[in-house]
Amino acid sequence: MTDQQSGLVIVDKPAGWTSHDVVGRMRRLAGTKKVGHAGTLDPMATGVLVLGINRATRLLGHLTMADKEYVGTIRLGQSTVTDDAEGEVTSSTSAAHVDEAAVRAILPAYTGRIMQVPSSVSAIKVDGVRSYAKVRSGEEVELKARPVEVSTFEVDEVRHEGDVVDVDVRVVCSSGTYIRALARDLGADLGVGGHLTMLRRTRVGSFGLSIARTLEQLESELIVVGLDDVARASFASYDLAEREAADVRFGRALTGIQLGAPGPVAVFDPAGEFLALYEQRGGVAKPVAVFV
Repeated sequence: MTDQQSGLVIVDKPAGWTSHDVVGRMRRLAGTKKVGHAGTLDPMATGVLVLGINRATRLLGHLTMADKEYVGTIRLGQSTVTDDAEGEVTSSTSAAHVDEAAVRAILPAYTGRIMQVPSSVSAIKVDGVRSYAKVRSGEEVELKARPVEVSTFEVDEVRHEGDVVDVDVRVVCSSGTYIRALARDLGADLGVGGHLTMLRRTRVGSFGLSIARTLEQLESELIVVGLDDVARASFASYDLAEREAADVRFGRALTGIQLGAPGPVAVFDPAGEFLALYEQRGGVAKPVAVFV
């Protein structure tokens, strides 16, 4: 692969792999060290992991702001140290009395803009050290609540299995939302505890499972979504005149134009090549990141 083949690779991550593991494999497959990801997935989780190759790694920080969609299973009646099935069970309380109506009634409290306390075994840094590392070394960690947005939190099925209840859910949320924390808090509010037993990410922004490929498939054929297509799919777009395109190639501000959308806008030259992300600031459009 050459630098001109920059773009995204959409991986269907297998269970048991860290996101860093997948990045390492992709470096070998793509023949470049310039590989990064747009938001991690826990080892237990499967599904869409967006990787950037070569110049596309500079775009990843902007893609992490995209909304994400998940399907998962929450087990009510047990709490774990990690808020998912990989951690030791810390308490058990019979959830046999919890019915579907009770679960559905509590979901609105976790929909919309909410304040969420991340799982203590998250990758958030505390005093320069990952929170999960502190927990594994025996320290108690209390993370601060942070704002997230959950646009969809719905129940697909509720199954009673003795003293535990498994709830299949679908969640659409902002970047930075912890589905494990939703499971933990839902169980706590129902008075029985809860943790996540399955999680599959089905979409990141406009990139879904329909274009994701397993590592085995990518071993046979490395499919890269080019930067032009990525930019068109991920951002509002603006087509430049040639004089404007020349200014963008030098990272100059553009006066006298209106990009027509808030936030970063992908700008393209008359031939359709993606050049940069620009942002409207009053009557001037200024560069956010230039890719040529």
